[in-house]
Amino acid sequence: MKKRMSRKILLAVVLVLALLIAAASFVITGWINREEEERSYELLSEETERLAGEIRTEIRGDTENLRMLAAVIAAGDTDLTSPEVRSLLGAYSTLGMISRVELLLPDDTVVTKSGQSDASGVLSFSEEAAKGVHVSRRETDPDNGGKYILRSYVPVEKDGETVAMLYGVIEPGTLPGEMAAEPYGGEAAVYIIEGQTGDFLVDTWHNEAGGNIWALGERKMAPGYNHEQLKAGMTEGKTGYVVFVSDTTGEYLYFYYEPVGINDWQLALSVPEKVVFENAERIRLGMNLYLVFETVCFVIGVLWIFRYMRSETKEKQAELDTVNSIYDMEKLLFDAHENEENVSMALERVARITTAKSVSLWISCESGLSRFFSWQSNGSTEPWNKETMTELRNFFRSGSDSFEKNGMTAIPVRETDGRVCGVLAAQNAADHFRLALLKSMGYSFSMFSHNLRQYALMKKQGEMDLLCGLYNRNRYEMDRERIQEIYTESIACIYLDVNGLHELNNSRGHEAGDLMLKSVAEKIAEYFDRTHAYRIGGDEFVVFVPDTEESVVQENGRRFVEELEQENISISMGIQWDHGDIFADKLTKSAEQKMYAAKREYYGQEAHDRRRRK
Repeated sequence: MKKRMSRKILLAVVLVLALLIAAASFVITGWINREEEERSYELLSEETERLAGEIRTEIRGDTENLRMLAAVIAAGDTDLTSPEVRSLLGAYSTLGMISRVELLLPDDTVVTKSGQSDASGVLSFSEEAAKGVHVSRRETDPDNGGKYILRSYVPVEKDGETVAMLYGVIEPGTLPGEMAAEPYGGEAAVYIIEGQTGDFLVDTWHNEAGGNIWALGERKMAPGYNHEQLKAGMTEGKTGYVVFVSDTTGEYLYFYYEPVGINDWQLALSVPEKVVFENAERIRLGMNLYLVFETVCFVIGVLWIFRYMRSETKEKQAELDTVNSIYDMEKLLFDAHENEENVSMALERVARITTAKSVSLWISCESGLSRFFSWQSNGSTEPWNKETMTELRNFFRSGSDSFEKNGMTAIPVRETDGRVCGVLAAQNAADHFRLALLKSMGYSFSMFSHNLRQYALMKKQGEMDLLCGLYNRNRYEMDRERIQEIYTESIACIYLDVNGLHELNNSRGHEAGDLMLKSVAEKIAEYFDRTHAYRIGGDEFVVFVPDTEESVVQENGRRFVEELEQENISISMGIQWDHGDIFADKLTKSAEQKMYAAKREYYGQEAHDRRRRK
């Protein structure tokens, strides 16, 4: 007793120490992770601010260059359309981020290096001159296929009067390239957005010109962020960030934005979470590896304490697991005759109990019922085929109650009267003791076989017309919608009515009527197959003929009627053939109407008129 008590105390002390050290490790790890995540946010802010500074510097540099060019033009000839001015514009065709330089004159004429053109309705000298030095909003360039551009304006002044507006054309899509901007080593997408309109000046993620951030619709946000928060921050010129889910990759993207300081431009970086927290992830990985190492050390130290306890309880636990697995197997087999997918799960329980690599069940009854079920572990191959299982069944019918050879262990599955109706076999079971376990489960599979046979018999009786050997109306209602799903090429519906059945029953008795119905059913099977043939009423039959030419169906129908007429059996028949989009209800209704038309024609004849006979 003292020895057992001392072990419990030792175990308790070790566990308490392990928990204290683990708790301290988790606290320290969490603190380091939070600190590194804060640093990651700071780095994201720094990258955005650095890029915004580059944009401001480039724009200001271009503006200063334009000022100097404007001063040169103002100091020259008063004729701003002269060849000398155009040559000067051509000499400064590439200036920083500017792709070309042009002059806007007071009469809304634009002077370029190659000539001049009327820009009325496109550009307004009075409006642009009133703004002084400025950068325009996103505009379209009529001289270059309607591409999106920006115009950086400076006034050309003489004697204190603005005589022209010199502007440089900037293509927004080239901005990142001009700045050699590769935040986060090129892993981040760069956006420049007009805050009030939401128009993209730069969008390196979609890599296409134009677009509007609000026109993209609301993105799925991470918890704690929303679309209104983003829109308010962008339009009000604030600094902030949101986290949304990428439609392309499905991962979290950190979208950080801040004002550029030019117009209402907002610079935004969109960075995948794995990139933002790359350093944090490395540190977290290192700390986690440390925790794993620490845990492994404690586990190794504690394992020897548990070893003797486990050795004492292992056998009892194995027995308990076996009982539970058998119980689970029996629960699965209880209603497996209605849910046959349960059988594979039950066989998996058998494999778990016997440690077999694969387990198979073959049911083959004298009633004609035959089912094969199997479960096998990954990588194993199924060693049985129908011939092997047939040999085993015959072997058991000769009187043997087990089979063991070449890694295979098998037992017979018997009916309630003792007859062999199947085989339960396991491959590569652990040892000879597993045969006893397999035999203990044989009764459960025998009951399943019995239930399966009875269920199949009841189902057949519920779906078959016992007189004619065709399906009944129950099966017809179940199959009708399924047929139109399976057969999409073409399908014919044949609606039959046996003329004179009522009179025959009254004159010669129901036995004669039954014989006539059997004759009709046999001819249906001969000409149209039983696969989709149904007796849906006393003297009414419906047959579906799939994937057959209409002419073939019509010809078979004609021969069918003629051959029955030779047996003095009259049939009213309607055939409706359709292809493409097939609707079973419409198809059946059309065939039924044709049948009734034939029936009216039949009874319209004087020889068949019931009222005249009365």
